[in-house]
Amino acid sequence: MPRLAICADCRREMLWTVTDAGRRLAVDPEPHMDGNTAVYRDGIGTWRSRRPTDELPIMGWERLHKPHVATCTGRRRPPAPARPGSLPPGVSDLSAYRLKGRRQP
Repeated sequence: MPRLAICADCRREMLWTVTDAGRRLAVDPEPHMDGNTAVYRDGIGTWRSRRPTDELPIMGWERLHKPHVATCTGRRRPPAPARPGSLPPGVSDLSAYRLKGRRQP
């Protein structure tokens, strides 16, 4: 049985895998027919994941899973788009300060 982690956003279990590129990817622990990530355990016990392609389809020892980011119900929503001409929160407008040091013609 794999050691499962708990998502900080939705408090559901997830399985950490290592991709072919060496990056970590959280997937839902249960296989899913609509998944797009092939997950398998290598010879030293590391959970690996990759994206199946036409050239390298899913193998018999792999199972399809969904990435957790696609199913997480507690994901924080991105901030609302800023109004045109306004700055995002926490950013100061320095245009007046910059003009102060210049000589006016």
